[in-house]
Amino acid sequence: MPAIELRGVTKRYGRAGLFRGRSVTALHDLDLTVRNGEIFGFLGPNGAGKSTTIDILLDYTAPTEGSVRVLGHDVATESTAVRERVGVLPDGYGPIGERTGREHVEFAIEAKDAADDPDDLIERVGMRGVGDYPVEQYSKGMAQRLMLAVALVGNPDLLILDEPSTGLDPNGARTMRRIVREENERGATVFFSSHIMEQVEAVADRVAILDGGELVAVDTIDALRESSGSTATVTIELSTIPGDALDRVRSIEGVTGLRTDGTTVTVACDDRAKAPVIATLHGSVADVTDVTTSETSLEELFETYTRGVAQ
Repeated sequence: MPAIELRGVTKRYGRAGLFRGRSVTALHDLDLTVRNGEIFGFLGPNGAGKSTTIDILLDYTAPTEGSVRVLGHDVATESTAVRERVGVLPDGYGPIGERTGREHVEFAIEAKDAADDPDDLIERVGMRGVGDYPVEQYSKGMAQRLMLAVALVGNPDLLILDEPSTGLDPNGARTMRRIVREENERGATVFFSSHIMEQVEAVADRVAILDGGELVAVDTIDALRESSGSTATVTIELSTIPGDALDRVRSIEGVTGLRTDGTTVTVACDDRAKAPVIATLHGSVADVTDVTTSETSLEELFETYTRGVAQ
C-alpha cells in the first residue's frame, strides 16, 4: 500500500475576491505515488503548488478534481484516521501563546493519546534546557525544533515536513537530517519539501519536481541525472600524459569530452563511464597521483527541469 497516492488531482481557485474574476489553477492533473517506507523530497520553485499539495494531503483544502489517499485512507472521508497516523511540521506556523515548549509537547501528546515522554522529545531535537522557557522567547530556529518535536509525537507512520530547515543553523540542520533518517529506519515514511537542495540530496530516496502546478520529474537523483543528459567530471593527476591511454579514454561509451593541462586530465562523461575512465588511466604506463570526481548537483538538476530543458 502506498503511503501517499494522488490521482488526477487538480486545484482551481475561484473567480471572485483576490483573483478579480480570474480562475487560477494551482495544480493540474497531478498523479503522484509515494512508496511506503521511503524518504521523498518534494521540490519546486515558489508558487509551483507544493504547499497546496500538502494542504490537500492534510485535508486543509479539498481538490477541485481527483482523489487523494494517505496511508490507505481516503482523505476526503477519513481525514481523522489520517491525522492520527501523521506527524506534521507546517511551514509558516509556530508555537503560540504564553505556554512553554514543554507544555506544547505535552498538549500534542494528550491530543494524540500517546505515551511519549515530553522531555525525551525535547532533548531529541536539541532543546535540552530550554523546554521550560515561554515560546515567545524562542528564536525562529528554536521554534522550528519545537515544532519538529510536536510532529514526532506518537511515532507517526508518515511525517510531512514543509520546509523543515527554515531558520535552523548548521547544527540544527544536521539534527533534522539525523532525525529524518532515524524515523525512516524506524519504519516511517518521510515526505518533505525544501528549497535547500543539499538537505534533500543528503537524505532523499526519490524526489519529485513540481513546476507551474504540474509534475515535471519523479525519480531517484541518479536517474534524473541520467535522463537529463547531465555529465560528471573526472579529474586525474598523472606522472606523465600517456597518449595511447587518452585515445582509449576518448573511445569509452559515455565520454563526451577530454582535455589536458600539463599532467592533469579532465574527462567529461556520464556517471556510468566514470569507473572505466579511471580504470583505463590506472592501467596505463603513467602513475596516477590523484583522482577527484564530481557530478551534477540536485540544484543544477532542479534548474534544468524547472526551465523546461529536460523532457
